[in-house]
Amino acid sequence: MRKQFTFKEMPTSDVAKNYADKQLSRIEDYLKNEPTPIDIEIVFTQGRTHAHHHVDLLVRTPNYKLITSYEGPEMYDGIDEVIDTMYRRLLEEKDKRVQDRKMVGRHDEFKKQR
Repeated sequence: MRKQFTFKEMPTSDVAKNYADKQLSRIEDYLKNEPTPIDIEIVFTQGRTHAHHHVDLLVRTPNYKLITSYEGPEMYDGIDEVIDTMYRRLLEEKDKRVQDRKMVGRHDEFKKQR
């Protein structure tokens, strides 16, 4: 599992990097049984005109390619928000994949009943 932290238009912050790394443990635990390669990237961008921070979280695996974003005045709230949103989206995508697998082959059964 490869994690990358990118800081755009702002100095690199070890505190933010460590906080994000600690919060990502929930996503990592969820993805531990996924096929490799797994790439997780967090991009921190500071607003040019406002005191806003923009946080993007990208998760790329053979099964998922998801992006979540947050923009607001607090960077740490943004980190929490994108990780919570990504976790919910991963759960939803997994449920969709499981339901699709369950429906394979059932279409023929429904045809016979008609």
